[in-house]
Amino acid sequence: MASDQNKNSGNRIAKVIARAGLASRREAEAWIAAGRVTVNGRVIASPALNVTARDRVAVDGEPLRLRERTRLFLFNKPRGLVTTTSDPQGRPTIFSVLPASLPRVVSVGRLDLNTEGLLLLTNDGALKRILELPATGWLRTYRVRAFGKVTQDSLDALKGGVTISGIRYGPIEALFDREQGSNVWITVGIREGKNREVRNVMDHLGLKVNRLIRVAFGPFELGTLRDGMVQEVETDELKAALGDDVVRAAGCDFTGPMVDHSIEARRPAARGAERRASTDDRGDRHSSKDAARSSRDDDRENRRNEKRRPPRKRRDRARSGPRPSRPMPSRKNPRDDD
Repeated sequence: MASDQNKNSGNRIAKVIARAGLASRREAEAWIAAGRVTVNGRVIASPALNVTARDRVAVDGEPLRLRERTRLFLFNKPRGLVTTTSDPQGRPTIFSVLPASLPRVVSVGRLDLNTEGLLLLTNDGALKRILELPATGWLRTYRVRAFGKVTQDSLDALKGGVTISGIRYGPIEALFDREQGSNVWITVGIREGKNREVRNVMDHLGLKVNRLIRVAFGPFELGTLRDGMVQEVETDELKAALGDDVVRAAGCDFTGPMVDHSIEARRPAARGAERRASTDDRGDRHSSKDAARSSRDDDRENRRNEKRRPPRKRRDRARSGPRPSRPMPSRKNPRDDD
């Protein structure tokens, strides 16, 4: 049954489906257009419909589960991955390397192809939008390695903001750390997160960035999380870190269920296919057993006078193991080639 905070006006049907963790809003709208969604037993043809907790929502005949609780994950993004669900140029994306046990997640903001470090992932689209707003004012902290020379006085001048090529960047906190050969290391803090902001500002100072690592986003820090790893923020810690204002604005839900997506199909339409595949697998196993039995009879006939071999160990059926411990490794772990 659909779950909603506002029991009087409800929420758009696509939003309710998305918050249940089944799909993005755009995917949910496509399901509606295809006639796969019913409300109170009737197929709907338009996403322009609000539903409340009293409405019965189903996708492909399966009742919509309760909205999952708000969850947040820290991901140490390696270089060479784009922060998008698909890339027209065919480059690998962050979503192609995330563990299968994660729910459907969206990224809070983006990191460029060659930027590495902390990327926040959440299953709550409303929380994503609130955290991305400049009005939220969370500090994004980066470690910058750049070719060139700079003084702390030049960096201090950024505290009042700077205009570059007609684009106004707000106050920037920058601290000179050290020199390393022909490079300098700088710690930079920004609150707006405009496109390529750090690189553009460093270029304005005559510095060429050759490594950029995000080490913190608001109260969340990269810490010792290894390259390519994912770590979930526990519910109590997440609630405290977000604060009452953000929790209220985003409508976060910390009481809903947590689903193990490593053993549950992510799409309702996939369930029938999974059942069919399971039936086919059982048939294949029976056929394989018959063939193996016949082969063993022939072998016994041929080995009458041979020394008897030890019996083969039976293969246990694959069993679903426990949920992976956190932090979780991504399915691929591209190495930093900087």
